[in-house]
Amino acid sequence: MGHHYFFALALPEKIKEQLHQAFLDRNLPFARAVHEQDLHLTLAFLGEAEGGKLKKARDGVTKALDTFSPFALTIDSFGTFGKEEQPRIFWAGVKLEPKLNQLQQAVSTACREAGFQLESRPFRPHITLARKWQGEKAYLPPVSPTAIHFFTEKVVLYKTHLDRSPKYEEHDIFLVTE
Repeated sequence: MGHHYFFALALPEKIKEQLHQAFLDRNLPFARAVHEQDLHLTLAFLGEAEGGKLKKARDGVTKALDTFSPFALTIDSFGTFGKEEQPRIFWAGVKLEPKLNQLQQAVSTACREAGFQLESRPFRPHITLARKWQGEKAYLPPVSPTAIHFFTEKVVLYKTHLDRSPKYEEHDIFLVTE
């Protein structure tokens, strides 16, 4: 099996620490917490990728990012994906921000133009914190975090290593500059 790739908005180290600690403080019985260094906000999941197609996507994303400058984002909620009583994913939600949606669309468009088939589900900006509920009782949502603010700094093309921890390697970095 080859490596999977995805484009994501990288989080500042301080924000990764805060989110990881917020999850630990809630003492929720999920089987796997996401490694602190692996926290990110996915913009486009590519899956396996051969070199030429990946280069074309990188070039397209580089060009698309030329039209963006840094902007503020706010993490303001917790939520889950999956069955309400036994969720698969526990996440921190990012407040809806038109610039984030535009960035995600620009990255996705560049990837599609490079020949990648992306998910068709609507974009729901979130940061996965843990996977696979293993509690004996039904899941009860924790109180949402105090708003956490940060600025976009970089988009990263990550390469996945399923046999490592942390499992995401920064393959390419694209700065969001003015």
